[in-house]
Amino acid sequence: MMGAAEILVGLMLVVALLALLARKVTIPYPVLFVLGGLVLGLVPKLPKVRLDPQLVFLFVLPPLLYPAALFTPWRDFRANLRPIGLLAIGLVLFTIVAVAYLAHYFLGLPLAAGFVLGAIISPPDAIAASAIADRLKIPRRIVTILEGESLVNDATALVAYQVAVAAVVTGAFSPAHAAGQFFLVGLGGNAVGLVVGWLAQQFHKRVDDAPIEITVSLLTPYVAYLLADRLGLSGVLAVVTTGFYLGMRMPELLTFKTRLQAGPVWDTLEFLLNGFVFVLIGLELPEVRNTLAGQAIPIHRLVWDALVISIAVILIRILWVFPATYLPRLMFKSIRRRDPFPPWRHVAIVAWTGMRGVVSLAAALAVPLTVQDGSRFPTRSLILFLAFVVILATLVVQGLSLPVLIRRLGIQDDRSMEKEEHQARLTANKEALQRLKEIAEHDPAKADALQRLRVEYEDHIRQLEGAEPWSAGTPLRLFSSEYERLSRAALRVERMSLIKLRNEEVINDEVLRRIQRDIDLAEARLQQHQ
Repeated sequence: MMGAAEILVGLMLVVALLALLARKVTIPYPVLFVLGGLVLGLVPKLPKVRLDPQLVFLFVLPPLLYPAALFTPWRDFRANLRPIGLLAIGLVLFTIVAVAYLAHYFLGLPLAAGFVLGAIISPPDAIAASAIADRLKIPRRIVTILEGESLVNDATALVAYQVAVAAVVTGAFSPAHAAGQFFLVGLGGNAVGLVVGWLAQQFHKRVDDAPIEITVSLLTPYVAYLLADRLGLSGVLAVVTTGFYLGMRMPELLTFKTRLQAGPVWDTLEFLLNGFVFVLIGLELPEVRNTLAGQAIPIHRLVWDALVISIAVILIRILWVFPATYLPRLMFKSIRRRDPFPPWRHVAIVAWTGMRGVVSLAAALAVPLTVQDGSRFPTRSLILFLAFVVILATLVVQGLSLPVLIRRLGIQDDRSMEKEEHQARLTANKEALQRLKEIAEHDPAKADALQRLRVEYEDHIRQLEGAEPWSAGTPLRLFSSEYERLSRAALRVERMSLIKLRNEEVINDEVLRRIQRDIDLAEARLQQHQ
């Protein structure tokens, strides 16, 4: 009999293998994770994977939401605040209400339970969308809107989810009370996030120790979530607000050592958590189906209900996105002048990119088992089944068709980021060169070192001024070919010399690793600017 440790290790191995397969077959990895989990869930006699619903939000959501908020480009987010708000707040609330009444009148769910289902499946997942968008290089504005939507819509949906679950558990549901509670827990979560962000900022200002700072950065989203949750406020909004607050300040707070070391830690954590929960979607579906089988619900009825909700979720987004994009511009000249009509093809991509994922899964698994009087949560198994099918259907249908749609519509990246990066590099190099000239005038004793640096910066500037980084297939080289060749040759000699000294026991392995890391960073710098 396998224990929890064996199951966890096995799942992590499955995640790694499926990720490798996804790269080979060029399928977005969230889609393959879900399908792989579904196949595993159908294998007989495999141990069942069960999670405590109360722990799903705490251990899964904070470390996934926090880095997304931390690395959000604030300038682009603010410039697209209106379309992001219409999607992340307007569309989410519209979806919740539409699904709730559809589930109530056509599927027979209690209205409060319908609101729980609507809140679970209302927020699209950014992980799957970003995995496809990054590979296909769609215009940056579309990516910004989709990623910005995913941050705010998670908070909107989960605040509504908490209100709806509380209504079912207590047996009292009032739309007016729910609306007031929605704004109260939301604003309170924002306040907690600002406080935690400020405290984290003060810590990073005063501490310069990479392992300790990385540890604190890992704990920060958990502190924000737990503090808000214990106060009865939105832990999700607290995490997102903390990430936004620190994201503006981290470039000045952290040293390059901390950044170099923290990046791989967060990347690995995000990859493992995302892989784990997407595989879990597939694993849980047969288990939920078996639970419903014991309730004598005909299979054809389950399939019909799931099909109705899945199609409704897709259509609701399409029906919202096009009017929300064009009507404000038709009604208000100021909006039209400031932000002209976007191409319909771009709007179509936003409308179709509605894959559900991690947040919906976490919310579904966290539905309580019982209500206030100790009885079972009404229609919990059906809610979970419908939510899992919607996640699976949108990931597979929309996830696999989105690349085809992008190619058919002829949408291409506007390469605006490459242009900005090119100009920023050129400006930074020119200012650095100017500073070196000023130092040379005031401190002639450093002439030799300054001359070497000036030659290198002048070489950078010549390469940048002669480059066209936004031309397809034209690589940007910040060093001359000869400089790169000689540098690599010298680095190879250094590395071989170190290994020889270690083999001759002149130095130990710790010394080897320390020096080798510096050599690796130098070679990475050359590789980055090829």
